[in-house]
Amino acid sequence: MVIGCCSIKFYLHESRSLKEKRRVVRAIKDRLKNNFNVSVAEVGDQDNWQSLHMGISAVGSDRPYMDGLMTKVVDAIDRMNLAEITDCKTETMNLGSGKFC
Repeated sequence: MVIGCCSIKFYLHESRSLKEKRRVVRAIKDRLKNNFNVSVAEVGDQDNWQSLHMGISAVGSDRPYMDGLMTKVVDAIDRMNLAEITDCKTETMNLGSGKFC
């Protein structure tokens, strides 16, 4: 099993309230879920209206595919032009094929 993870931090130039920030969060989450088979969550900076920290993950069986998927997700977010990406870290890891439970 291969797990792809991405941590992205944003600066929201146009945001003047938490309500505006939530609109951006919802737009990013909805677009990513509709276009990619990924899980998306706001994982930090939840009370700061100009900062956003999102976590994105996906599970698959092919490492090159997962690397490509995470790259496509980051590119798609960048093309949305909803917020400035200030930090982005991606990681793909293998979870052993041993017995579970």
